[in-house]
Amino acid sequence: MANKKSEIKVQVEVDENNVPESLNWSAQDGNINNEEAKAMLLSLWDSKNQETLRIDLWTKDMPLDEMKVFFHQTLVAMSNTFYRATEDEKMMETMKDFCDYFADKLELKKE
Repeated sequence: MANKKSEIKVQVEVDENNVPESLNWSAQDGNINNEEAKAMLLSLWDSKNQETLRIDLWTKDMPLDEMKVFFHQTLVAMSNTFYRATEDEKMMETMKDFCDYFADKLELKKE
């Protein structure tokens, strides 16, 4: 039996200065077809060179307040992913403490 393959596509439309104007993505397995996004952070591990490769994009009309929330939610998700990958609960809690600090400093917490 052959291994299943899955594809995620990201389309980026840029202006004359190569600044993203639109981001759209599709993931057939998730029934997502050409959905709009305003920002993306993609990290890939290059085992051969022992380094992280990154693509960080956001559209020129991404609102600053939304960017702050996006980063906060990404940091929280990374804390959870770190725990799932390492089972290091102490470090996950430390990361989440930072996420709380980050949200507090940016006044993201709603009373």
